[in-house]
Amino acid sequence: MAYESLACRNARLATFPELEFPWRPASGARRNDPAPGHGAAPSGTWQPIRGRFSDKILTRISYWRNFMLIVAAILAIFVYGMIAAMLGTILPNLSARFKLTPEQNGTIAMAQAIGLIIASISVGPLVDNEGKKVALVLGLGLIAIALFALPRSKSYGWIIGLLFLLGIGGGIIVTAANALVSDISPDNPAPVLNLLNLFFGLGGLATPFISANLLKNDAFKLCYLTAILTAATLIVHSVAPIPPPTGERGFRFSEIGQITGNPTLYLLALLLFLYVACEVGVWNWLPRHLIAQGVPEGKALNILSLGFALGLLIGRVAAAPILMNVAPERVTLAASVLMVVTTLLALQTRQPSISWVAVFCAGLAMAPVFPTTLAMARGHFPVATATAMGIVITCGWIGLAVSSKIIGGIAGGDPARLKKALLVLPVFSVLMVLVHLGL
Repeated sequence: MAYESLACRNARLATFPELEFPWRPASGARRNDPAPGHGAAPSGTWQPIRGRFSDKILTRISYWRNFMLIVAAILAIFVYGMIAAMLGTILPNLSARFKLTPEQNGTIAMAQAIGLIIASISVGPLVDNEGKKVALVLGLGLIAIALFALPRSKSYGWIIGLLFLLGIGGGIIVTAANALVSDISPDNPAPVLNLLNLFFGLGGLATPFISANLLKNDAFKLCYLTAILTAATLIVHSVAPIPPPTGERGFRFSEIGQITGNPTLYLLALLLFLYVACEVGVWNWLPRHLIAQGVPEGKALNILSLGFALGLLIGRVAAAPILMNVAPERVTLAASVLMVVTTLLALQTRQPSISWVAVFCAGLAMAPVFPTTLAMARGHFPVATATAMGIVITCGWIGLAVSSKIIGGIAGGDPARLKKALLVLPVFSVLMVLVHLGL
């Protein structure tokens, strides 16, 4: 007779904690015979319960649990993808309503980036001590609050505060949702990570597309719609069988000394500092720039959606087989070179069709950089891997904060000057090429 496997037992206990002892006494067992539990081998007078708690049923429970975890992770990453494109989508509307200058837009973007930085540093201890479910519910709750409150903003200061809150929520869910991969597929996480990346791209594509084509560029309706989706996602996470805290820390300050002596850490951190500034720079600033160049708002949002977001989505799918045969450093180097060309071209045209092509190609070029850089960090730092990746990701958010202020400062009070200010993107792409010389 086959006893319950350890994997099935763990799945059962995660879903039905009350079923700690799925055993019954055999005929003839004495009343005081000890029952097996906590993984102990059953004695001869006890036998596993058949029927409801058989391995077949427990395997189905395990499948259901994994399915729910995958759904929870996908929904969280999809929401984060929508948040990534949110600021750029609603910025033209907010700027018109509150008469905001590009410099003020830069401060708003910086506030969101600071929220992401704080979340990336603090979410590790939160997940370690309270668990992924608490972190995800908290992050989704903060996002929902920020989005429900944003249409009711009464001033520029309110917008800064709510975007800061949105950044904290987004930073929490992207870290905690990616951490769920270790519970879904601990032995082979790559396919699940690729799946999550696809839904990030779909979320980024959905936000400007829905605004331009379904909501007639109404930023406030978009906020409410996304807030409702976020609230629904929060409910799913509340009931999903997400495992409790493991006690394993993701970001350890005590481990920093083990990796700071390796110059590769600084190069990878600088690479992501520059890259995140470029990618999120397109998300945040492209529609505002195109509108200032005479492109209608609806077309500008469709260029962001069906151009840049679609390019990122397709590029990440296409990059997977390439990375099977080509060294990751070569892939990111080639992507950096292409980023120089495509971002420069996108800033030199006022024709929507040419802009769409250039922005789509920029999305294709950028697609592999972020996940591949994290993979390189994992490969270069087999010890203290999570700490190294945490440092690299945090530097990426710092790059977003710095670049947002630079772009807003150069543009000043004239949206037309964004054409000049956004030259930061090809300049940063050139610096990415130079960083590769040290890798």
